Amino acid sequence: MNFIEKFFSKYPQEKIIKWFKQVCVAEAITCFLLYGVAMIWKRYDDEGLLPTIFIIIIGNVHGLFFTLYLLLCLPARKIYKWDDEDFVFALLSAFFPFATIWVDKKLARFDRE
Repeated sequence: MNFIEKFFSKYPQEKIIKWFKQVCVAEAITCFLLYGVAMIWKRYDDEGLLPTIFIIIIGNVHGLFFTLYLLLCLPARKIYKWDDEDFVFALLSAFFPFATIWVDKKLARFDRE
């Protein structure tokens, strides 16, 4: 984990916060596109090639944002001074649809009590 901290240490906190918030939203949007659009489209058009290609593309993009979210949780923990419970909750929220939006709005704030 030291190499991740070393990598992010060269960027200012404001930039990391901006990236974290953008990745939270992007992960939720791609989750919606994957589950809400692509999977439903695939069920209605079983033999179509376009839904399959759409699922592959959106699935890869969602996987990218999912991984970025998990990686950015590490520096966000130090910036927002999360305790272990908050950090585990932020990590687990990646596995539930749209929970990263909640992390962005409620957990990733400086004025939290």
